[in-house]
Parts: sequence; structure tokens; C-alpha cells
Amino acid sequence: MLVSGGAGFIGSHFVKRLQRSGDDVVVLDKLTYSGNRANLPADVEFHHGDIAEPADVARAAAGCDAVVNFAAETHVDRSILAAEDFGRTEFRGTQVLLEHLRTSGIRLVQVSTDEVYGDLEAGGSAKETDALNPSSPYSAAKAAGELLVPAYVRTFGVNASITRGSNTYGPNQYPEKFIPLFVTNALDGQSLPLYGDGRQVRDWLYVEDHCAGIELVLREGAAGEAYNVGAGHEEEHENIEVAQRILELTGADASLLRRVADRPGHDRRYSLDTSKLRALGWSPETGFDDGLRATVDWYRDNRAWWEPIKSGEFREYYERQYGERLSTSLPA
Repeated sequence: MLVSGGAGFIGSHFVKRLQRSGDDVVVLDKLTYSGNRANLPADVEFHHGDIAEPADVARAAAGCDAVVNFAAETHVDRSILAAEDFGRTEFRGTQVLLEHLRTSGIRLVQVSTDEVYGDLEAGGSAKETDALNPSSPYSAAKAAGELLVPAYVRTFGVNASITRGSNTYGPNQYPEKFIPLFVTNALDGQSLPLYGDGRQVRDWLYVEDHCAGIELVLREGAAGEAYNVGAGHEEEHENIEVAQRILELTGADASLLRRVADRPGHDRRYSLDTSKLRALGWSPETGFDDGLRATVDWYRDNRAWWEPIKSGEFREYYERQYGERLSTSLPA
């Protein structure tokens, strides 16, 4: 199995899952800011390369039976600051993988996001047959890459499926994302910058449950089909509620929670109808309370992993993203 983007957060957990299943795993990763070789087992075959480069894909995929593509520029905030890299990885990279499939005949699972459906503030849950309505440069780039998949299935007969996952959390997630940022800031006694009124709703899915859903699609999913992977209505939580739980679990002072200016185009709610994947036998096993507690414990016990990250490039990004916002923030 080739796992592209396998040194990132979800990808590295998926690599370990495949290894536990007895699969031989190859990883292709560009090792940009959020890719971390330390996330991977020492014995995995690793190729440093770019999915947008055909030669890199051909070299890593030689002899493989399938590709699971996690490679992506992943953060909405970064896509607002600088969108150009997102098109190269999400669209061009997916096209290169699909072109390789045309000649190799191997299977592809394209890992996407619930954000391609856009804002569901009015209610309901997105089904796989719903129109894509992305709101940010990140989700638009993911949607663009996705649209290549059914086109190549129909035109060239490639064997490829899509997964659309909800907000995922867990150990060794790069600390720019909401939960690891708030956890590590709370552990360090730093402000927790909450966008707007904090009432944005997300469907939170523990990383191991997300990986289980992707593996099921890899082994049993139909070509040309998309599958939603989400925890469901019971795990929809407002951001302010999640932030308050993090304060409780870390023992940090409530005064650290600060309201800051919202980001442009911020979606208010995501929600997935996961009945299609559940019909194949998948269901999440980790509730949000248990998963968040395990995540906080991991960051508390693994400062050596995240403290070096929260310097250098990350510090520059953080100041650009939150510096001015925090200077005019209010108590939450």
C-alpha cells in the first residue's frame, strides 16, 4: 500500500493501522511544515517526494496494489493567507496520481473533507449525492481534486473512491489546528484565540475511527463512489464548548479564552450523513469525551514532540494569524 502524505497527522495513523493489519506500506511525503518523519514507524519504507511530480509517484508506487492519498495543504487559515500551494497539491497532485492509475491499474482512495459541502447552518446533514459548495480556498481545492476522480473512473475506467471526513482530532496533530492549538496553548498558559462568537458547530471524529472508515472504503468501497466519514449528530459540538472542555482538562484558567475577530467566510456548521458507510459495517468507537481526554493527555506527556514545532516557521505563522487579533481580543 502506498500512503501519500503519510507523514502527516491522519496519514501517519493510517500507516500504523495498515502495518497492524499485516500490510506492506510505502510512504511518499514532501515533508512540508506539517509532515514529520518522526510520526512514522522507523521500519516503514519512506520516499521523500511530491505527488505533483510524476517521477516521484512512479518511483514510490512501483509494485504497490493501492494508493491512499492524504497529501494536501490542509488548513483553511493558511489557504486564506496564501492560496497558491493548495491548487498544486490538491488538484495537480491528484491528477498525477490518477494518470499513474491509468497505466498501472492500481486502486486509489482519495481522502477529502466534509468542508466540500460548505455551510449547513440551516440544518440537516450532507449526503454524498449533495452538490459541492466549498467556502474557502482550501475546500475549493479539495473539491477540485475530488471532481477528477469520478471523471477518471468514467472516462478511463480507473478504480478509485473518495472519502469525506469530518473534523478529526487526536495525538500528534500539527498544533495549528483548533484542538491541538488550544491544548498546547492552555498547557503553556497562553491565550486561546476563539473566532467570533465561538458558536460554530463541528462533527468531531477521533483519528482512529477516521482511519477505520478509510480502510473499509479501501477494501470494500465501489469505484467512483464517495463515502462520508463522520461521528454523527451526537458528536456535534460548538467551538466554545470544546474550548471550555480543554480548559477543564488542562486545569488552565478560564481567563485564557479570548474572543478574536472571525476569519473570512467562516462556515457555521458541518454535519455528515454517514449511513452509506455504516451500511458497510463501520461505526465510530471513541466518544468525544474519551477522545478529547486521551488527546489532552498525549500532548501533556509529549512536549518533546510539539514544543520544537511551536517555534520558527510556526511562530511566524501564529503571529501573522493571531497577533493583531489577540491585541484587540475580549474575554470569552
